[in-house]
Amino acid sequence: MGTQAHSHSSAKIQHQLLTAEHLCSQRGSRLTPLRKRVLETLLRHHGSLKAYELLDALRTNTPGVAPPTVYRALDFLTEQGLIHRLDAINAWTACTDAGGTRHDLLIVCIRCGTVAELSDPDLSQRLADCVAQTGFALDGHETELRAICARCLANPSPSTEAGLP
Repeated sequence: MGTQAHSHSSAKIQHQLLTAEHLCSQRGSRLTPLRKRVLETLLRHHGSLKAYELLDALRTNTPGVAPPTVYRALDFLTEQGLIHRLDAINAWTACTDAGGTRHDLLIVCIRCGTVAELSDPDLSQRLADCVAQTGFALDGHETELRAICARCLANPSPSTEAGLP
């Protein structure tokens, strides 16, 4: 079982961008400058970003970038396995190991958006088997788990102290 949290050193980000370009090329796709900028922004950001947060971040270097263009880039990067769509918090995060070890569980902090990628094929298979017993089949190869990270647990918000999530 392996876990990988997001790392943001410049050398690692450059390596991840090169890996992304190589993977896209192998698949007959192209990592356009905007797609690359979207990916780089997500790689540089700790945790995850909602679409309009990403749009605001992109506009500092790419004025005039429009929401439909960003959404198309997000769709492309998701299809290529370079980023993850996080339904739990309606946001996106970079895949820290695209082209590396496949992971099957995403642990998402519902407070701050931090994401950890976990690989546990046995657990995923057991989960798929349990789901199959209900007459359903998992949709996709990743399962998203909602959680609260250690940092947020150590610094509870006023609503948590009152017993609210």
